[in-house]
This record gives sequence, C-alpha cells and structure tokens, in this order.
Amino acid sequence: MSTAAAKNGRQVLGIVPSAFTEKNLIGKTCGKELKVATMHEWLLKMMEFSDVFIALPGGFGTLDELFQIVSWAQLNIHQKPIGVLNVNGFFDGLFSFLDHAVEQKFITQSAR
Repeated sequence: MSTAAAKNGRQVLGIVPSAFTEKNLIGKTCGKELKVATMHEWLLKMMEFSDVFIALPGGFGTLDELFQIVSWAQLNIHQKPIGVLNVNGFFDGLFSFLDHAVEQKFITQSAR
C-alpha cells in the first residue's frame, strides 16, 4: 500500500520500532524512515503523522493496533478515519464478534 501511495506522488513515512529491525520483521521502507525505540512510541508517532488508519489482514499486533486506534477515537483523542481492508473475508469473524458485542450491549452500534 505504501509503495502504491509513493508511486502516485504521496508522501510516505515508515515508522519503524527497533524490535522490528532487530528481528528482521520489516522489508524495504519506501519514502522516509523514522526509527523509534518502543512499540508505544511507534503508536504515538503513527497517531501524530497519519491521516488515516487502514487495517490489513494480520495477527495479534494488527488487532492490538486496530483496537487501540478505535478506542482512542471513542475517547475523542483523534477524529481520523479508520478502515479495515477485508481481503477475502479475513475479518468476517471479527465483524461477527463485534456484532455480538453490540447485541450484548458492550459496544454501541455507532462505535461498531
């Protein structure tokens, strides 16, 4: 996604936690790169520099980031758009869970 954005003239900033580089969990960054020490600092920098948040299929880290960003939106810490790219129904189970949480009145429909 960042490569496509950069190829279309958009500014891209890769914010890279040291844990990612130490374990070789990141490929080549297109655009500028900002290295940070911790995952907490990473999330704060993502909040500072991002215009929108888009969750792609992923694991626990992706879910953690998605729910952190959503909860911050609920608390009015930010007003940035949040999207989920549901490739091949990857997030269908998560959406079902969120529907269940709404039915059980743990989440409002507007927050869902």
